[in-house]
Amino acid sequence: MTSPVWNVMIESCPSRKSLARIANKWTAMIVIALGDERLRFGKLQSEVGGISGKVLSETLRDLERDGIVARHVHDEIPPRVEYELTELGRTLRDPLTALRVWAEAHVHEVDRAREAYDARQVPTLHTAR
Repeated sequence: MTSPVWNVMIESCPSRKSLARIANKWTAMIVIALGDERLRFGKLQSEVGGISGKVLSETLRDLERDGIVARHVHDEIPPRVEYELTELGRTLRDPLTALRVWAEAHVHEVDRAREAYDARQVPTLHTAR
Protein backbone atom coordinates (compact mmCIF):
# COMPACT_ATOMS: atom_id res chain seq x y z
CA MET A 1 0.00 0.00 0.00
CA THR A 2 1.41 3.39 -0.97
CA SER A 3 1.23 6.50 1.15
CA PRO A 4 -0.80 9.39 -0.22
CA VAL A 5 1.06 12.29 -1.74
CA TRP A 6 0.25 15.47 0.16
CA ASN A 7 0.27 18.90 -1.42
CA VAL A 8 -0.43 22.00 0.70
CA MET A 9 -1.32 23.92 -2.45
CA ILE A 10 -4.47 21.83 -2.85
CA GLU A 11 -7.29 23.38 -0.84
CA SER A 12 -8.58 20.11 0.59
CA CYS A 13 -5.17 18.73 1.61
CA PRO A 14 -5.00 18.03 5.36
CA SER A 15 -1.35 19.14 5.45
CA ARG A 16 -2.63 22.72 5.24
CA LYS A 17 -3.70 22.51 8.88
CA SER A 18 -0.15 21.65 9.91
CA LEU A 19 1.28 24.46 7.80
CA ALA A 20 -1.21 26.94 9.24
CA ARG A 21 -0.25 25.92 12.78
CA ILE A 22 3.51 26.21 12.29
CA ALA A 23 3.26 29.38 10.20
CA ASN A 24 1.53 31.11 13.13
CA LYS A 25 3.86 33.71 14.64
CA TRP A 26 3.19 32.56 18.21
CA THR A 27 3.90 28.93 17.35
CA ALA A 28 7.24 29.87 15.79
CA MET A 29 8.26 31.92 18.82
CA ILE A 30 7.16 29.23 21.30
CA VAL A 31 9.14 26.56 19.44
CA ILE A 32 12.20 28.83 19.33
CA ALA A 33 11.84 29.72 23.03
CA LEU A 34 11.51 26.09 24.11
CA GLY A 35 14.49 24.94 22.05
CA ASP A 36 16.06 22.18 24.15
CA GLU A 37 14.54 23.41 27.40
CA ARG A 38 11.59 22.46 29.56
CA LEU A 39 9.96 25.71 30.70
CA ARG A 40 7.22 26.73 33.07
CA PHE A 41 4.34 28.79 31.74
CA GLY A 42 5.51 32.08 33.29
CA LYS A 43 9.07 31.68 32.02
CA LEU A 44 7.81 30.80 28.55
CA GLN A 45 5.53 33.84 28.56
CA SER A 46 8.43 36.11 29.51
CA GLU A 47 10.61 34.56 26.77
CA VAL A 48 7.92 35.23 24.14
CA GLY A 49 7.50 38.97 24.62
CA GLY A 50 4.05 40.39 23.95
CA ILE A 51 2.02 37.18 24.14
CA SER A 52 -0.95 37.26 26.48
CA GLY A 53 -1.54 34.45 28.93
CA LYS A 54 -4.74 33.52 27.10
CA VAL A 55 -3.06 33.28 23.70
CA LEU A 56 -0.10 31.37 25.14
CA SER A 57 -2.44 28.92 26.86
CA GLU A 58 -4.50 28.39 23.69
CA THR A 59 -1.43 27.99 21.50
CA LEU A 60 0.19 25.52 23.89
CA ARG A 61 -3.03 23.51 23.98
CA ASP A 62 -3.14 23.42 20.16
CA LEU A 63 0.54 22.44 19.96
CA GLU A 64 -0.01 19.70 22.52
CA ARG A 65 -2.97 18.42 20.51
CA ASP A 66 -0.80 18.37 17.36
CA GLY A 67 1.96 16.44 19.14
CA ILE A 68 4.48 19.30 18.98
CA VAL A 69 4.60 20.19 22.69
CA ALA A 70 4.41 17.94 25.75
CA ARG A 71 2.86 19.21 28.98
CA HIS A 72 4.26 17.86 32.24
CA VAL A 73 2.26 18.29 35.46
CA HIS A 74 4.20 17.65 38.66
CA ASP A 75 2.31 16.41 41.71
CA GLU A 76 3.32 19.24 44.00
CA ILE A 77 1.62 21.96 45.97
CA PRO A 78 1.29 24.34 44.32
CA PRO A 79 1.17 22.34 41.08
CA ARG A 80 4.12 22.82 38.74
CA VAL A 81 3.51 22.57 35.00
CA GLU A 82 6.29 22.55 32.42
CA TYR A 83 6.31 22.43 28.64
CA GLU A 84 8.85 21.00 26.22
CA LEU A 85 9.08 20.10 22.57
CA THR A 86 8.30 16.53 21.65
CA GLU A 87 10.44 14.60 19.19
CA LEU A 88 8.13 15.85 16.44
CA GLY A 89 8.34 19.41 17.78
CA ARG A 90 12.13 19.29 17.77
CA THR A 91 12.02 18.73 13.99
CA LEU A 92 10.68 22.30 13.74
CA ARG A 93 13.59 23.94 15.58
CA ASP A 94 15.97 24.24 12.62
CA PRO A 95 13.48 25.57 10.04
CA LEU A 96 11.92 28.04 12.48
CA THR A 97 15.33 29.16 13.75
CA ALA A 98 16.34 29.74 10.12
CA LEU A 99 13.30 32.00 9.71
CA ARG A 100 14.26 33.88 12.87
CA VAL A 101 17.82 34.37 11.60
CA TRP A 102 16.50 35.59 8.25
CA ALA A 103 14.05 38.03 9.88
CA GLU A 104 16.72 39.45 12.18
CA ALA A 105 19.31 39.71 9.37
CA HIS A 106 16.98 41.47 6.94
CA VAL A 107 14.91 43.73 9.20
CA HIS A 108 16.51 46.91 7.84
CA GLU A 109 15.98 45.90 4.22
CA VAL A 110 12.32 45.08 4.88
CA ASP A 111 11.84 48.38 6.71
CA ARG A 112 13.41 50.30 3.80
CA ALA A 113 11.21 48.46 1.29
CA ARG A 114 8.10 49.27 3.32
CA GLU A 115 9.06 52.94 3.58
CA ALA A 116 9.68 53.11 -0.17
CA TYR A 117 6.38 51.39 -0.92
CA ASP A 118 4.45 53.67 1.46
CA ALA A 119 6.09 56.75 -0.08
CA ARG A 120 4.87 55.69 -3.54
CA GLN A 121 1.26 55.36 -2.43
CA VAL A 122 -0.97 58.24 -3.45
CA PRO A 123 -3.94 58.79 -1.20
CA THR A 124 -7.19 58.46 -3.08
CA LEU A 125 -9.86 61.05 -2.54
CA HIS A 126 -13.45 59.96 -2.77
CA THR A 127 -15.65 62.86 -3.64
CA ALA A 128 -19.41 62.69 -3.86
CA ARG A 129 -20.80 63.86 -7.17
